[in-house]
Amino acid sequence: MPKQKTHSASKKRYKVTGTGKVMRSQAFKKHILTKKSTKRKRNLRKSVVASKVDQKTILQLIPYK
Repeated sequence: MPKQKTHSASKKRYKVTGTGKVMRSQAFKKHILTKKSTKRKRNLRKSVVASKVDQKTILQLIPYK
């Protein structure tokens, strides 16, 4: 059976932790940053765990990561 291909966009956006959780970066940090407070922008730097509903789909897209 041939190998499964990894989804290129997904491998750039998601990381899998040692315990198998999927981490993602937060939205709203790319542009229009002048109106956002420093505290808000600082908190948006941190990565967060992807929702449980989406984790199954994401793990299928990045099988070897």
